[in-house]
Amino acid sequence: MGGNGRKIQHWQVMAVLLALYDACAVNLSFFLALWLRFDCRISEIPADYLMPYLHYTLIYTALSLVTFFFCGLYSAMWRYASFMELERIVLSSFICFILQFVGIGFFVRHASAEFTRMPWSYYFVGIMIQFLLIIAARFSYRFLLLVKDHRHNNESGYHPVMLIGAGSAGRAIIREMNRFGRGNDRVVCIIDDDANKWKRFIDGIPIVGGRDLIMQSAEHYHVEKIYIAIPSAAADDLKEILNVCKETDCSLKLLRGMYQMVDEDRISVRDLKDVSIEDLLGRDPIHVEMKEIYEYINGRVIMVTGGGGSIGSELCRQIAKHSPGQLVIFDIYENNAYEIQQELKRQHPELKLSVIIGSVRDKERLFQVFEEYRPQIVYHAAAHKHVPLMEDSPAEAVKNNAAGTYNTGLAALKYGVERFVLISTDKAVNPVNIMGASKRLCEMVIQSFDAKVKNGTAAQLKTLTGEDAGIGTDAKTEFVAVRFGNVLGSNGSVVPLFREQIAQGGPVTVTHPDIIRYFMTIPEAVSLVMQAGTYAKGGEIFVLDMGSPVKIDTLARNLIRLSGLKPDEDIKIVYTGLRPGEKMFEEKLMEEEGLKTTPNKLIHIGNPVAFDTEVFLEKLKALQQAALKGDKDIKRLVAGIVDTYRITGE
Repeated sequence: MGGNGRKIQHWQVMAVLLALYDACAVNLSFFLALWLRFDCRISEIPADYLMPYLHYTLIYTALSLVTFFFCGLYSAMWRYASFMELERIVLSSFICFILQFVGIGFFVRHASAEFTRMPWSYYFVGIMIQFLLIIAARFSYRFLLLVKDHRHNNESGYHPVMLIGAGSAGRAIIREMNRFGRGNDRVVCIIDDDANKWKRFIDGIPIVGGRDLIMQSAEHYHVEKIYIAIPSAAADDLKEILNVCKETDCSLKLLRGMYQMVDEDRISVRDLKDVSIEDLLGRDPIHVEMKEIYEYINGRVIMVTGGGGSIGSELCRQIAKHSPGQLVIFDIYENNAYEIQQELKRQHPELKLSVIIGSVRDKERLFQVFEEYRPQIVYHAAAHKHVPLMEDSPAEAVKNNAAGTYNTGLAALKYGVERFVLISTDKAVNPVNIMGASKRLCEMVIQSFDAKVKNGTAAQLKTLTGEDAGIGTDAKTEFVAVRFGNVLGSNGSVVPLFREQIAQGGPVTVTHPDIIRYFMTIPEAVSLVMQAGTYAKGGEIFVLDMGSPVKIDTLARNLIRLSGLKPDEDIKIVYTGLRPGEKMFEEKLMEEEGLKTTPNKLIHIGNPVAFDTEVFLEKLKALQQAALKGDKDIKRLVAGIVDTYRITGE
């Protein structure tokens, strides 16, 4: 114990021992320089050279130890010594060289006329020997510890790791694993597509070849884990690599693209994340112009119908980040509305937020809310979306989706909304189910309203019950739709169902081995919706280029593998047959629709299909009345309006 009761730390003891070693090393270094200069014979060293050395040695020793102290050579953790510690030793050696040269060359020589100038080799050889002795004591400690850890891993067993990517990110991962260790994980081989790196080594680890050797190398080196450290890889390349890796039955970790702009010194093994199903889509994420969105939303009153749902709640999150004047959430389901309300209150306490419970079927409630809050931008996400459930209750799809959109659009026109954005789906293209057909009705509603605005007849619009809606002659609302495919992780989507089935031990149910779908993430879908709002002129149907479609069977198998299990062995896959209203693939556009470009190359505009709006609106009113009466022939009535709708299951 110390005098003040504090225990002396191990590093302090080591610092004292290092200082004693250094004191010997700095004296021995320059004596050896003289000894080497005179043919390794002490008797041959002239007194004119030996005496200055002996007179200055104590002073030089003290000055050297002070220099080492201020350069941090006694406080560094030499177990983890790196280039920074080497820089400190180089700096301290340079200072010591100056101290030796100045001390002997001036002060000692001028103290006595007997002293002569020391040979140049004394200074240069002496400081080189000193540098080697100082660095040897410190880095040999780290080396011995690494050897000890290596032997321990070999004795206790380790997890062989394959690293994909021999770039700066990969080197940073290896360096950190060597410095700090990560359990018993050890990189045993490296894969990189750059042929110039093949047959070379990083810290003794071989770069065995390109991606075509992943399977072979995983077997040869008995790899258990694969770390993918290529954050700058294109989406297609990453998908190809992941598709090979998941066939190895190794657990996968991925360094995501966000790290490609980060200093490699800040990259850590902790930054490697489990591979998600989104990583296997093989499509670059959507990039939106955030400045445009900020200017579009900032300070405005924004309303989101269905704001508690998967898409609606993400819309609310992103809108809240762009400083709206007020955010109004409208939803019939109070639990979802409450959850997003509490989340936004926590994350954005400054946000002016109103959460309203109500149904888009209720025209009076909608008019009341629009009159009170006067939204300037409306995102209409409220809808019934579950295909099989709507097949069993088709009238509900008409009442909630088609009539709900009509009611909300009327309120937007009546109370001066600037822009109305409908959330649509690729199931509205050549629909074979009532949900998709009802969403096509929604698109036709907003196209009809847009046509009415443009020809100046919006004031003639009536409610679905035939009453005057009270719309002014100056109505200028811009109506647009945004159409996209399946959303990963959304309520009722296939991915949460598969994960639940896997957690229960299977089986995983797939309707057909060849069924395909387009997929996107919730943030991507919402980014598209918000970007579409900035591009809108009225009447457009915005369509996302979602890349290549994905087989649902492949999706299920990937999810099983990402769970560390083997499909058909650990988890069975059962094919149940197509459900009512389900088709093998979804189209993004009807054949009659063309494509126009936008500033975002992944967002396109479909030219609206022409139809008689007056006839459509009259038929829609009749359809709503039939739906209210529970007409069992509702699907045929819808098919009489949406001529691309093909009724299935009959």
